[in-house]
Amino acid sequence: MHILITGGTGFIGSALCPQLLSEGHQLTVLTRHPEKVARRYEGRIRPIRSLTEFRPDWPLDAVINLAGEGIADRPWTATRKQQLHASRITVTEELVDILRRREKKPDVMISGSAIGWYGNQGDTVLEEGATPHDEFMHRLCQDWEHAAQGAGTLGIRLCILRTGVVLGRSGGMLKRLVPVFGLGLGGRLGSGEQWISWIALSDYLDIIRFLLNDSRQSGTFNATAPKPVSNSEFTAVLAQALGRPAFLHIPAAVLKLAMGEMSDLLLSSQRVVPSRLLEARFKFRSGSLEDALRNELG
Repeated sequence: MHILITGGTGFIGSALCPQLLSEGHQLTVLTRHPEKVARRYEGRIRPIRSLTEFRPDWPLDAVINLAGEGIADRPWTATRKQQLHASRITVTEELVDILRRREKKPDVMISGSAIGWYGNQGDTVLEEGATPHDEFMHRLCQDWEHAAQGAGTLGIRLCILRTGVVLGRSGGMLKRLVPVFGLGLGGRLGSGEQWISWIALSDYLDIIRFLLNDSRQSGTFNATAPKPVSNSEFTAVLAQALGRPAFLHIPAAVLKLAMGEMSDLLLSSQRVVPSRLLEARFKFRSGSLEDALRNELG
């Protein structure tokens, strides 16, 4: 396939591109640093700095839209919220506009979203049809998904991934937590009862490739493992995997004071299950958090 990827140099994209190349696909990657992509992949990927560089006569079979600045990289000031919005919604709208102007449309578009769409839901089990709680993360994800749905109106098979916490050593939450836990400074956050819906990086990459190749699949999918865990359980399992203690406790009030509204990422509870992927008989490699940490940490 000829595949256009946005976000191809991020945590997930950097792991996905080599897999797709190994399967014989031809890739065009939207990136702010095309020269780095050209060097890293030795010319096997066509890098573009802007979507306007993607010429109408270039072949295109599929789009994988992973663009978006890191949600936890900086505090959620008004300016930062605008940046998070633009890096997701504006890029997705530009992408759909490019596809609209093409005479030959791609067969499929896989577009990112997040389980933040559901908002803080306590112990409620959240399948794809659940009702959301209105808050910043929900509104951000709602706008993101709405922008992607423009591709569906063009007759393109659209798959939207509501992604959980992706666990891989090279980035995301684990990259931040492993050094802290390695020093014996890990601990539960807030009450520790809030649910964490996680997904191993290897499983997430498999989900993308599964949806890319199965023409029967479309719509919204929860990209999470079947067994979410509480924050306390996550803390204990990670500490055990690293062979370190994790006795500390950071109260919710301290997190809110230090992080402001962004503390919602750590204190909100989302007990998400991947009902549609299970119905489609997708096979998860990591059946438990222990499996995921063993596989991802080595």
